[in-house]
Amino acid sequence: MSSQSRPVRTKRQELARQIRNSRACYAMLAPYFILFFFFTVLPVLMSIVISFTDWNMLQFPNFVGWKNYIKLFLEDEIFMTSLKNTLIFAVVTGPVSYMLCLLFAWIINEFSRIPRTLLTLVFYAPSICGNAYMVWNLILTGDRYGYLNGLLLNLGIINEPILWMQTEQYVLPLLIVVQLWLSLGTGFLSFIAGLQTVDKSMYEAAAIDGIKNRWQELWYVTLPAMKPQLMFGAVMQITQSFAVADISINLAGNPSVNYAGATIVTHLLDYGSTRMEMGYASAIATVLFLLMVGTNKLVQKILGRVGE
Repeated sequence: MSSQSRPVRTKRQELARQIRNSRACYAMLAPYFILFFFFTVLPVLMSIVISFTDWNMLQFPNFVGWKNYIKLFLEDEIFMTSLKNTLIFAVVTGPVSYMLCLLFAWIINEFSRIPRTLLTLVFYAPSICGNAYMVWNLILTGDRYGYLNGLLLNLGIINEPILWMQTEQYVLPLLIVVQLWLSLGTGFLSFIAGLQTVDKSMYEAAAIDGIKNRWQELWYVTLPAMKPQLMFGAVMQITQSFAVADISINLAGNPSVNYAGATIVTHLLDYGSTRMEMGYASAIATVLFLLMVGTNKLVQKILGRVGE
């Protein structure tokens, strides 16, 4: 046996031994892994493959190469509008909602158990409220009975009702406001949980080392101790900001006026659910997937510098 093959064989034996010793863990992980593979990994891979075809779900897919992507970026003006709106959503609502989640969680964590529980429920409730769009439809109704129009008319700020969701210049800003109102969701709860797990003795040690105020305490002690929760919250906020669709559809309609509220996901739903052009819809989904992955990588690098 050659000297080079011995280390390889040793490594294989060590790997086999570790697998045997951890077989109970692998058995418990297997159900989740199987579900994750078949319902997440496999659909993503199939979507990438289908994006290079022309397929209407009735006939066999026809391979067209890069045709869908060329059409997407060079011919589809609605997609470019949707891409611009989605990037605005991501740039504005992503960081702002992330910082709001962290700020509110930090403040609420200072309260005792009962007030903290009640405040957590108050802030988290909008994200799970099924009638949230009904509330905002009442607020943004375009006649004088809409709450926002009624308030502005009573204050003398406007002389006649404004069609909020039918006026192009108001659609996107109002959708961003609604998205921010709904954004205190799972990421917010993860921050609350992360703050609860920080070892209190670390603050005493930091005070001895020269930490003088709460902001230094937050940056050098609290945030480094909850990096996993920060990463999880970032992933959730990125997903929410890039996957905006229900808000636009329920408040502005699909299509919205001059596509002012169109996003990548609404464009995807148009081609995938209405027109049944699955190859083109898969190309849109692939672009969205790559945007999310790239943004996640960027956020990981930024969060890796927390506490430095």
